[in-house]
Amino acid sequence: MSANSPAAVVVLAAGEGSRMKSKALPKVLHPVCGRSLLGHVVSAAQELAPRRLVVVVGHQRALVEEHLAQSYPGVLAAVQRDQNGTGSAARSALDALAADGTALDGTVIVTTGDTPLLTGATLRALAERHAVEGNGVTVLTAEVPDPTGYGRILRDAVGGAVTAIVEHKDADDAQRAITEINSGVYAFEGKLLAEALGRLGTDNAQGEEYLTDTLAILRTSGHRVGAVVAEDFRDILGINDRVQLAEARRLLNARLVERAMREGVTVVDPATTWFDVEVTYRPDAVVLPNTQLHGATHLGEGCEVGPNCTLTDTVVGAGAHVSNTTADRAEIAEGATVGPYAYLRGGVRVGAKAKVGTFVEIKKSQIGAGAKVPHLSYLGDAEVGEGANIGAATVTANWDGVNKNRTVIGAHARIGVDNMLVAPVTVGDGAYTAGGSVISQDVPAGALGVSRAPQRNIEGWVARKRPGTVSAQAAADALGGAAEA
Repeated sequence: MSANSPAAVVVLAAGEGSRMKSKALPKVLHPVCGRSLLGHVVSAAQELAPRRLVVVVGHQRALVEEHLAQSYPGVLAAVQRDQNGTGSAARSALDALAADGTALDGTVIVTTGDTPLLTGATLRALAERHAVEGNGVTVLTAEVPDPTGYGRILRDAVGGAVTAIVEHKDADDAQRAITEINSGVYAFEGKLLAEALGRLGTDNAQGEEYLTDTLAILRTSGHRVGAVVAEDFRDILGINDRVQLAEARRLLNARLVERAMREGVTVVDPATTWFDVEVTYRPDAVVLPNTQLHGATHLGEGCEVGPNCTLTDTVVGAGAHVSNTTADRAEIAEGATVGPYAYLRGGVRVGAKAKVGTFVEIKKSQIGAGAKVPHLSYLGDAEVGEGANIGAATVTANWDGVNKNRTVIGAHARIGVDNMLVAPVTVGDGAYTAGGSVISQDVPAGALGVSRAPQRNIEGWVARKRPGTVSAQAAADALGGAAEA
């Protein structure tokens, strides 16, 4: 927190958002690129290091409050008990700040909880201009290609001060030609905001208290109303329905992908690549098409991910290769190879230069450095030692119906193809197991574990039990040919 930090940032997030047509979530909790709509706004506001950050809640408030408590502890929740407009919501915030002991001796930023593209830099520019110009209130505005539906900004032709905000439905033809619009984001002098909110009325078509009316109140009282035009009009785009939600996701993802490329990541096809906001990376990482990176995923230097990967909270080490893979909370060490068509879940660690191959699923297991699980296997609750090799079609039978049990495979052990390892069981260092075995007892280091019934052949069974089939005919032909030979 610095001397120039705002006294408070108020985020209005009490509305129902009926156009989202969602029963499960309030509008502000719908996710975009790894954060809720509200989370994006709160994160942008936190960049200003305000003395207090308050979110006004109302519709489905329990869900919003729980989200704040889990993801943004320290943010104050203020309840708007009656959905009576943005002015009423702002008053609820100031009441909560007063009860919390926060003095309004400075700038108060008011924004909305449905603008996920809003950046901390844009909010900082608003706060700085507000302070430099000494305004009673400063409005964040934007020049947009199509202003239909937005409130228009009317300015003083001489000084450029804002004289009014005219809603689209109330504007005349000349006013509708104006392309500068109101974003719904403001910087107020805190005490002036409190005074203006006390003078709001409900003389309008909706019978609500409008925060925008405070601008006229302050101007009439002799205070200057200024404006800052956002550098990118998309910063202020609000979300009202699922179409706008998808568009915001596209725009934000484009920003995230561009940032990654400018920091040295090769993204082969930005149009089919998706980043969450908390994804991190090192230079020379390569992301191939149709790849989604979620949560706190990290790409190490020179690694290659994709095509067709979905990684969530997964760390990919330097020089690793991950192809056609789904991974959740996995750690893939440097130089390892995963995929194609692998599934890592629930806390998997793949050691340096290890290999997890085609159609392999691994859960809660550690694969040692240089170990190989090449294909068609399931390992659950297992520990595979350095340099071990797991034959095709190996399964760890880790669940006994009540408990999950652990399988330990030692360093440089060799598990034969089509093995069933019935946990809890240990295969020692350097041990072998024979193909087709069911290993239910420990195999000592250096031993060969074998568990399979002796084979017996019943001559003539097909001719007797499957007469008239193509198999019987093929056998007859073969046996006849053998007799002739």
